Amino acid sequence: MGLSFSKYHIATVASLILLGESILFSSVSPASPTPPLLAQADTKTGTDLLKQGLQAIQAGKVQDAIAAFKQATQLDPNLAAGHYNLGLALRQVGQLQPSADAFYRATQTDPKFAPAFANLGGALLEGNNLQLANDYLQRALELDPKLGFAHYNLGLVREQQQDCKQAIASFKKAMEYSKNAPEPAYHIGMCYLQQSKFDKAKDAFRQAIKINPKYSEAHYNLGSIWFNQGKLQEALEAFRKSAEANSNYPNAYHGAGLVFIQLRQYGDAVQVLQFARDLYNAQGNSQWAKNAEQLLQQAQNLNYQPR
Repeated sequence: MGLSFSKYHIATVASLILLGESILFSSVSPASPTPPLLAQADTKTGTDLLKQGLQAIQAGKVQDAIAAFKQATQLDPNLAAGHYNLGLALRQVGQLQPSADAFYRATQTDPKFAPAFANLGGALLEGNNLQLANDYLQRALELDPKLGFAHYNLGLVREQQQDCKQAIASFKKAMEYSKNAPEPAYHIGMCYLQQSKFDKAKDAFRQAIKINPKYSEAHYNLGSIWFNQGKLQEALEAFRKSAEANSNYPNAYHGAGLVFIQLRQYGDAVQVLQFARDLYNAQGNSQWAKNAEQLLQQAQNLNYQPR
């Protein structure tokens, strides 16, 4: 029997996952239902608009929240929580530079606001400004040594700097203070892969999966290790779980195609490699789409040869 893969919908897989994305409510609790956003705004205070923005976030209305947070900070430029939540909302819609600017204003308004420094560091990391990201993350941890997502973001900085030893140390701290976050364990696994410490890498990926069974990248990397070790059934199961966890993750289908070719199940290989190629194309990854197409042609040729 071949491996069964469900139909998929097209979406782009995020390349970088940062912790600490949740909106900070600070000392402000959501109020009871209010009139439409910004109605009679001239009579509202900055805190009132902050509350409205938080309610808009809860309702999934990010653009309304951004408008409210902006007006809150205009009315009260010293409202650190307004700047901070504006930064989070702007990052949610991919406006990286305005997000970093908002986090910076939050740190200037409240120099002891550790999460603002940590998210500023995260935004700078996404912008590949590693040194400045490191500086702000170190400041966040001086203010709050137990801030898990600051340790995580610092680990990402060190990972990009190819300093796996220090990156692993940061990720382990992140795991200590953010016990329900699977990303630090995953990146520990990636660091161990770079060091060719495959057993430790597998343990780390399993730990990430234990926290989040639908962590498709962790399943995929576990499958890749199994494949390279010649454990084809274990690899196939891991790639299947990766595809089940995220049906628009092309690497899962590509990995399964490699396994099927090794198992001489060429028809199954053709099916999953077509999925992989189409997803890579849809996500703008032309190089991997080309690789999948070449592998697909190989599987098709083998499928038509006499057995």
